[in-house]
Amino acid sequence: MQLKFVPGNSAGTVTAYYIDFEFLDYVTGEPYTLHTNVFSQGKGGREKQFRLWFDPTADFHTYSILWNSQESSLIFFGVRFSVDGTPIGQFRNLESIVVPFPKNQPMRIYSSLWNADDWAIQGGRVKIDWTRAPFTAPYRNFNADACVWSNGRSSCRGTSSASTWMNQQLDATSQKRLQWVQKNYMIYNYCTDTKRFPQGLPKECTTTKN
Repeated sequence: MQLKFVPGNSAGTVTAYYIDFEFLDYVTGEPYTLHTNVFSQGKGGREKQFRLWFDPTADFHTYSILWNSQESSLIFFGVRFSVDGTPIGQFRNLESIVVPFPKNQPMRIYSSLWNADDWAIQGGRVKIDWTRAPFTAPYRNFNADACVWSNGRSSCRGTSSASTWMNQQLDATSQKRLQWVQKNYMIYNYCTDTKRFPQGLPKECTTTKN
């Protein structure tokens, strides 16, 4: 999906593209924040947040989700988030160690612009300035290449039609880009939040880089 953030002071609004890009919109003078999450079995809690290295209101940028269900110890299988082709984060399929992974239900794509001023900016201390309404965020060029579920059967079952993305790995260049983003632009990672998890980090956080 290509989109632009809401321009100007739009604190408290969230532009969302599921699963799960959320764009925590702007307080004047502050950088823009991109928020990702992964939900499985009705539960999220896998938040990561990034500062963007460009002005996301000035032009359209491409926000992509690669999601496959295979389980592997290789460089990547699972859910990957990318911005303009640069990977920023991933959630690996670690069902082998009893980490829930989203693979047993069909996926639907949703987009929305909603009021989240109870938490989105500075923990909810900054509220929406409704004198600046209406707030708009344009979307374009949505594209999906997916396995279609029909009559109890996946269109990809028994075929190689999805092999280009079903088995896609991070090459050396992509791994370096991922590390660059996470070193320079990641501002929150649930896998390092020991205050949030005083009884111990989630299992996927202590087993592998996620």
